[in-house]
Amino acid sequence: MRRRSGGPMLVGIDTGGTFTDLVAIICDEIRVHKVLSTPTDPADAVIRGLREMLAGSDAAPESVTYSSTVATNALLERKGARVALFTNAGFEDLIEIGRQNRDDLYALAPSRPEPLVERAMRFGVAERTLFDGNIIESLSRGELARICRLAARSGAEAFAICLLHSYANPKGEESIAHALAPLGRPLSVSHRILAEYREYERFSTAVVNAYVAPRMSSHLKNLETRLEGARLRVMQSNGSAIGTELARAEPVRTILSGPAAGVIGAASLARAFGTDRFITFDMGGTSTDVSLFDRRARIRTLSHPDGYAVRTPVIDIHTVGAGGGSIARIDAGGSLRVGPDSAGANPGPACYGRGESCTVTDAGLVAGRLVAANFLGGQMKLYPDRAERAVSRLAHEMKTNPIAAARGIIRVVNANMERAIRVITVERGYDPRDFALLAFGGAGPMHACELALDLGIRRIVMPRNPGLLCAWGASSAPLGREYSLTVRETNPTYRGLLARASGLVRRARGELAAEGARAIRHELWADMRYRGQSYELEIALTPRFIADFHSTHRRTFGHSSTSAAVEVVNIRIRAVAGESAAKPKRLARQVGKPVPVSSGRVLVGGRERAVPIYDRDSLGAGARLRGPLVVVELSSTAYVAPEFNLRVDDFGNLQLEAPR
Repeated sequence: MRRRSGGPMLVGIDTGGTFTDLVAIICDEIRVHKVLSTPTDPADAVIRGLREMLAGSDAAPESVTYSSTVATNALLERKGARVALFTNAGFEDLIEIGRQNRDDLYALAPSRPEPLVERAMRFGVAERTLFDGNIIESLSRGELARICRLAARSGAEAFAICLLHSYANPKGEESIAHALAPLGRPLSVSHRILAEYREYERFSTAVVNAYVAPRMSSHLKNLETRLEGARLRVMQSNGSAIGTELARAEPVRTILSGPAAGVIGAASLARAFGTDRFITFDMGGTSTDVSLFDRRARIRTLSHPDGYAVRTPVIDIHTVGAGGGSIARIDAGGSLRVGPDSAGANPGPACYGRGESCTVTDAGLVAGRLVAANFLGGQMKLYPDRAERAVSRLAHEMKTNPIAAARGIIRVVNANMERAIRVITVERGYDPRDFALLAFGGAGPMHACELALDLGIRRIVMPRNPGLLCAWGASSAPLGREYSLTVRETNPTYRGLLARASGLVRRARGELAAEGARAIRHELWADMRYRGQSYELEIALTPRFIADFHSTHRRTFGHSSTSAAVEVVNIRIRAVAGESAAKPKRLARQVGKPVPVSSGRVLVGGRERAVPIYDRDSLGAGARLRGPLVVVELSSTAYVAPEFNLRVDDFGNLQLEAPR
């Protein structure tokens, strides 16, 4: 494709378990597209989607920002690399011992994931650095030669180098990395990824990085080649983007890049419709991701994807296996279960024409809330008869009729998602009724009304192109860097912490400048606690940081102690530069009363009713409607329950209000 001379094209791409979503911004024009994902090689769907979206145009992308599931899937599917771990002698089993924490406190037989490095591939080395950085046993030349021999004979595809207290003095890790570099295999050096204390979390993060690095590196290299010169950037889990060099070296930073892109997309739109307190509800084909946005995205520094500790910054997102492709079944006790298993993109729900499993999408089709003729704007054929057969088989097991079975599936999956939202609101001290529900993803608008009613939420926002919001978020994500450093100082001064952070500031800003970034902005944060505590709170590093810590501690835990000694454990920098200039466009005003394109039999409450079906593209700004109704568009279908009034705002978002 020839390059367009009128201005750069920015593309955002989100690869999900079922669909790959694309958004292109060409000057003031926005193009959108969806294609089925290709799990065996995600790049195939990306390239095919770009060609189809840009067909008939002489434009080619200048920049592509990509939220990828490759690293995530390598971990979840146990399809990562064979890793060799080099650590201090006597600490080879640390990654398996872990912490005493238990996810399920009352499980009689708790299970833990198998370690990513088998015991025979964990090698102890003769080195010891103390917590203050003093080295009491240095690596000898003979020891480094032995390490190289072990590595060469191991058959490992990647190496993880994890030594005690390397955050205080990285000399030992750097020596091993220098010795192993000639082998030409990916190196995950713990202090480079995470310069913090708590050896288990640092070691685990480095091991996860090594496990997914070869597959991610190969995928990005393949995709870059096929993009024919377009600059490729990758979404991080914290909502900013990085270049492919860092993404290949530290793919652990991209583990939750897809859900993070959705939160960033929601935040960019929220500014237009005037709310900064909302719950993101992203229901896709495979899973549902929820996050609390209270004037800013909430960042946490520790997550446990599939049970493995990863200490890199991530937007605080809670994920459950509840999506359009989630499979419904009757369990051994005779109860209806929905998910977490998914039909995915292949074979997909029964109504896609290849699968046989009864899924949430099939239930939505039987319930009339999904309109076969308008699925993906009519571009993808659905098979209602196959959905009917799949739901009927389940209904037979339930000893009921297909409509009742469909209603049961919808109610169960809604309950799963309701629990997820309570995790990020009620369990964190927030009342969900104080927030709007921002529903997106291909299936989010279809379930939002009933979910909101169950939670007591009375305002719902459904953005334009809701099934493409993650791709929109990727296209508007800034370049970013986030680094941390352990300091362990009691009652420090603000000026003293600024001096300690100066090295982080230079590193982050220098790396962004090297990528051509301008207008770089940064924030400093501190992980703080009362001396003697085991857990920290993250506080913005300002002249008021001590007072802010006391007030945050009081709100979080119900008490504070202004006379107690305060310890700053870590300091961290978040630096970003540049965001897409793309802004949501204003719609033309609605002329006359909206006219439905058709009507259908839809499950409303516990019975079927005839309801109008509207085409979203025909609804202008200011249009007002009353549920029940269905709204169809390219990327999603919205079901509006009878309790809600609908209004189209100036930017085409559907604003739903339930009168009190």
